[in-house]
Amino acid sequence: MDKTVPPGAALLLDFIRETEVGRSDRASYDVIYANKQHKLKQPLTTMNYGDIVDEQKKWSKNHGSSAAGAYQFMRATLIGLAKEIHSLKGTDIFTPDLQDRLGYHLLKRRGYQEFVTGNMMLEDFARRLAMEWASFPVLAACQGSDRMLKRGQSFYAGDGLNKALVSPEKVEAVLKEVLAVARRPVDVQPVPKPIPIDPLPEPASKSRGIAALILAALAAAGAWVASVPCSLFGVFCQ
Repeated sequence: MDKTVPPGAALLLDFIRETEVGRSDRASYDVIYANKQHKLKQPLTTMNYGDIVDEQKKWSKNHGSSAAGAYQFMRATLIGLAKEIHSLKGTDIFTPDLQDRLGYHLLKRRGYQEFVTGNMMLEDFARRLAMEWASFPVLAACQGSDRMLKRGQSFYAGDGLNKALVSPEKVEAVLKEVLAVARRPVDVQPVPKPIPIDPLPEPASKSRGIAALILAALAAAGAWVASVPCSLFGVFCQ
């Protein structure tokens, strides 16, 4: 998972990837619709963005859908993302990290930030996810793409192509876990207090040092003179 994707969103993207393509390993990023990736001239993750968009025209005709990558991006979706993300270039390689960032952008487009901040109900966010990923079910009866839906059906039920691949109970459980992870406080390491250092004693000034040496020398000389017998200097001791 790309490191710029926050933990809650990363958890949800892992679940989406496994639901959409049936696996969550590195190979999941190379999957195209109906697992026809073996018919490609090169792995999807080595192709550039522009070439994939061009090739998707053929995939729709030959395979029944243009869905590509870990999050099964439709051709119209990739074109729309290129218009919204100005830093995205046609020469960008469709790497796993790029796919993760694009998947996160789709989550935000569908209301991820509102959901984790408490400004969107779980049921509503789930319906929006079902509009983006056909393998997801709606959690309550609502109007779908083609007909009225019951809880647990794909938003695109009735189109003859899509159906929900996961239970509504599982989606509810995962979204509650996403909320818990997204709202978990970030651990902040305490700033260590500086260790007090005793100041070094000020060095004595040069003049004070010399005076001290002179006084010490005079004291030593006085002590020596006092210890010498008086007759040594030709004087009489009294």
